[in-house]
Amino acid sequence: MKPTATLLSTAIALLAASPLAAFAQEAIPAEQAVRHVGKEGMVCGKVEKTRYAQNSEGEPTFLYMGGAFPRHTFSARIPGDQRNKFKPTPEELEGRDVCIIGTIKRDASRAEVEVTSPASIKLATIK
Repeated sequence: MKPTATLLSTAIALLAASPLAAFAQEAIPAEQAVRHVGKEGMVCGKVEKTRYAQNSEGEPTFLYMGGAFPRHTFSARIPGDQRNKFKPTPEELEGRDVCIIGTIKRDASRAEVEVTSPASIKLATIK
């Protein structure tokens, strides 16, 4: 089975019982997220690195996926005022497989999803 097909089937199984199951059809590997800018979707992959930008406007936390920082292809951005809602914490997601659900936007040459709810991040098992 191709890695993309495995990723998609894993993501579909992950969300089958979820109220967000409608996004399962749109499971997108982090490396391909930039191709889906402007669409709602579910971007899945390993969180390679996290960064809490305390000295930046809005104090966002970034989850970098689709390659090692700074050459990643996708990031999930959690606004600073929403950080304390997330369990596990964003830093605890580093090295884990997740699916991020939301509107895919462009940030420079990368894709990004702004995450304002813990329900938009699902732990996954990606083979």
